[in-house]
Amino acid sequence: QVQLEESGGGLVQAGGSLRLSCAASIRTFSSYTMGWFRQAPGKEREFVASIRWSDSMTYYADSVKGRFTLSRDNAKNTVYLQMNSLKPEDTAVYYCAAELRSVVLRNPNYWGQGTQVTVSS
Repeated sequence: QVQLEESGGGLVQAGGSLRLSCAASIRTFSSYTMGWFRQAPGKEREFVASIRWSDSMTYYADSVKGRFTLSRDNAKNTVYLQMNSLKPEDTAVYYCAAELRSVVLRNPNYWGQGTQVTVSS
């Protein structure tokens, strides 16, 4: 059974920071490109960031580039999303995702349940 478990969401003031974590039960964790999507009310789910399975190359959406940092710890089967300089438009449910041996997250094989991030103005 594969499970992705997010944590670290919550309420933060604009300009503040949050760190999201995603713990994965995947046996072959190091073979999965990992990352995050988010979905705000009334909007489509959008790509946020990914980290490649083979070389840990990161890829970010333009909207978060320079503010968010994605990392992974293969020994802990965990990925982290450090979110700095948060803006109200970052408010969304954030979903951890995993895709086997992909260049970027396009069609994830597995999804987490989501964690709410709310940024107040």
